[in-house]
Amino acid sequence: MGFSRLQGKRVLVTGGAKRIGRAIVERLHEEGASVLIHFGGSRAEAQALSEECGGAPIFQADLSKVCEIERLFAEVGPLDALVNNAARFTKIDPLLVTEADWDFIHSTNLKAYFFCAQQAARRMMQQEGGGRIVNISSIGGVQAWPMYVHYCASKAGVIHMSRAMARAWAPKISVNSVAPGAIPFEEAETDPLQELKAKTPAGRFGTGEDIADAVLFYLSATSFITGQLTIVDGGLTLV
Repeated sequence: MGFSRLQGKRVLVTGGAKRIGRAIVERLHEEGASVLIHFGGSRAEAQALSEECGGAPIFQADLSKVCEIERLFAEVGPLDALVNNAARFTKIDPLLVTEADWDFIHSTNLKAYFFCAQQAARRMMQQEGGGRIVNISSIGGVQAWPMYVHYCASKAGVIHMSRAMARAWAPKISVNSVAPGAIPFEEAETDPLQELKAKTPAGRFGTGEDIADAVLFYLSATSFITGQLTIVDGGLTLV
């Protein structure tokens, strides 16, 4: 492995056991980072990924609860970077969304992002090199999806919250966000996703590796880049 700006850097990835989170963990490990893997309920997947990544430590926590977030960061220790990735996704007619439906999404997609970033920032502000935070949003944060109003609100919140954090914690910490487009896994062959693929100028679905590349950029590029949003969607939001 050649020289990397991430060599030995301690990076926590929330929701790192599966899907996009797994791709991010794998890529950062390849780049020499000391990756810390958070999982909610996917212990078997987290353990398998740990073995793949040279015994990377795994940490379980329910991020919808601030007390669990506090415990997680106490166990994790010093950090050079945080990737807020863990998220939930549901489709509900906005006329039928209940308080429980709203809280199910926002407690993880927005509240947890804030309190995880807060815990990370408190530590990063005290260390000489500062730190970096990357928040995973969604093109649902910039597009209007009528059956996902509650989800869109959470992901739009992530984007603007990232900008505000970037100002609040400058110059010690850079904060940026990445908004994936259609990144299917086992559901790729469903009709709605095939329609999205047909509309995408790039002519293909995105992959977890595409998102990992964007995360890697923010973690390894100059810290003069902060408060920014990178949409990784193959041009879908241009249509």
